[in-house]
Amino acid sequence: MKSATVKPTHKAVRQYYQALEEFAAQGVEHEMAVRSAFQHLLEDTGRRFGWTLIPELSDKTDGRRIQPDGTFRDDFRIRRGFWEAKDTHDDLEAEIRKKIKRGYPLTNIIFEDTRTAYLYQNGRQAMKADLTAPRHLCDLLNAFFSYTEPAHEDFEKAIDEFQERVPELARGLVAKIEKAHRENKPFQKAFDDFFQVCRVSLNPNLSRAAVDEMLVQHLLTERMIRTIFDRQDFVRRNVIAAEVEKVIDALVSRSFSRHDFLKSLDRFYLAIEEAAGTITDFSEKQHFINTIYERFFQGYSVKVADTMGIVYTPQEIVDFMCASVEEVLKTEFGKNLGSPGVNVLDPCTGTGNFIVNLLRRIPKRDLARCYREQFFANEVMLMPYYIAALNIEHAYSKRTGQYEAFEGLCFVDTLDMAEAKQGEFSFMSEENTARVERQKNAEITVILGNPPYNARQLNENDNNKNRKYEVVDRRVRDTYARDSSAKNKNALADPYVKFFRWATDRLGEHEGIVCLVSNNSFVEQIAFDGMRKHLMQDFDQIYHFHLEGNVRHNPTLSGTMYNVFGIQVGVGITVAVRSRRQKNEAVSFCRVDKNLRRQNKLALLAEIGSVTNAQWNTIVPDTSHNWLGSENVEDFQRGTPIGTPDAKALGRDAATLFSLYSNGAKTNRDNVVYDFSDELLARRVQAF
Repeated sequence: MKSATVKPTHKAVRQYYQALEEFAAQGVEHEMAVRSAFQHLLEDTGRRFGWTLIPELSDKTDGRRIQPDGTFRDDFRIRRGFWEAKDTHDDLEAEIRKKIKRGYPLTNIIFEDTRTAYLYQNGRQAMKADLTAPRHLCDLLNAFFSYTEPAHEDFEKAIDEFQERVPELARGLVAKIEKAHRENKPFQKAFDDFFQVCRVSLNPNLSRAAVDEMLVQHLLTERMIRTIFDRQDFVRRNVIAAEVEKVIDALVSRSFSRHDFLKSLDRFYLAIEEAAGTITDFSEKQHFINTIYERFFQGYSVKVADTMGIVYTPQEIVDFMCASVEEVLKTEFGKNLGSPGVNVLDPCTGTGNFIVNLLRRIPKRDLARCYREQFFANEVMLMPYYIAALNIEHAYSKRTGQYEAFEGLCFVDTLDMAEAKQGEFSFMSEENTARVERQKNAEITVILGNPPYNARQLNENDNNKNRKYEVVDRRVRDTYARDSSAKNKNALADPYVKFFRWATDRLGEHEGIVCLVSNNSFVEQIAFDGMRKHLMQDFDQIYHFHLEGNVRHNPTLSGTMYNVFGIQVGVGITVAVRSRRQKNEAVSFCRVDKNLRRQNKLALLAEIGSVTNAQWNTIVPDTSHNWLGSENVEDFQRGTPIGTPDAKALGRDAATLFSLYSNGAKTNRDNVVYDFSDELLARRVQAF
């Protein structure tokens, strides 16, 4: 990002001067009007450097409330710069003195009045620029966006190097663990006990290497989590961390020095912790650790990220979904989030953002009861489980003024819970097992969250497939797959499909809401026609907010720029309601412009707020359960088919143009066995 520069020829700069000319032609000079031109310029140029402009963001400095016209933050929510606009008729230097006296930060701030700008950096004036000269304007912007506070500069280097070095560090730890497997008897005993518990609790096919990875995750991140959240007793208070620590204690007793290992990482940890220390708002600290978490897995384990779909849910999506659940509870059931009996479950909680958001919406009189009895969350990966516990417990502590462990959080594979009969399995520890049993006994009203979604692994040679679930997989086969007209139904193996099926079954016959953000392929692809049929049967009202972003279908788009998760597959938010009110045979559908950029889509969600305020289109599924079929689909289906499997079996008497029906020449390796050159083709096939 630092290599980016702003030039007078750039479109944003030209548009800025054009806007000022149009204002001048109208005789407009007041601040509230002309500052919009500079704001658009800052927004456009800031994106080139990875900074986002937030207008009118209030903050506290030295105990006093300030509100610059604009605050820039980076992907970690760290404040990188500020902007303050003044009227062209003001005495700019006098206005600057007033702002400095009020405590406006001088780390990196632009004061301007459309004619002149002052740039302050590191506590003193760094530049004065004539904004009427394009070259001076660009020099100002480049100096502003290229500045990094010393602490943040260390952080940027540390986080990049940490991400780069994580695989090397992990390999070093794995080597020490493998040696301990051979030579350290106390570790062998502690590990074997823990391994068997993990297999019973999380995944019967879990490998020893996967449990080794859990130990590596814990060793690499425990200090950072503990320090950033200022929870030195975290390992003792968290029921799963305490179990992992028993194995770690046996490992370090003979195999290596934990203190020396962590000390070797001081430079990384201290830079990250110092940067986190500049963030006072807990929601921003939460975003910070979530971003660290994403970067950690990008560097640490591509396979884990591939299988589990490691994607942080943007806050705008969390807000929209939680607000939608709150609204639907009121309009459909006459209840609110704090009502007795409204039991909420996040089945794949990640870092706990949905539960944290809901806790902030509950009336204080109902908060303790909901926290202790009515809110549940599951997570199957160690690092996000730790972060979720800290996030949720901090959110409760902040509202009540006292710490209390969140007993609703379980370290468990949600889909696996459908497999075990009541009381059949133990889940990691006695306390965790008790939590799981309490959740299984609860009558769930709301299921919301962000399930993983990837039907297949990135590399088919990795032996990294998603695991099988006998009960849930059978339910998908008996419903969605059985009623699908598609021949290739592989897409129904996607985990998000299993979560829709599980969530529907988890509600049982009761009224309730399923609200998931997921891959949106089920909305229109043929393999999902059976799923669409059952969704319409299982729920009385369905809202779907289609966020587009399928880069594979539109290669002209960039996933990082146009997809709300920065991924390749499209994304949508579904709110499915089961109530005793009149059944709606239509789908309420809202589709954003596919050319909207990621930030614009998120801003639109924030503006709409919830399903109540969206502009819905009513879609009545056709007889083939299409939601978005072409307008002539019914006429097309009445035509004579070219060929069908049934016609092939019947022979010439079939009502088709041809009795033959096949895929034709199908290699599944076209990139290997086709070429324009015989010689190149022969070499490639031989090599293959």
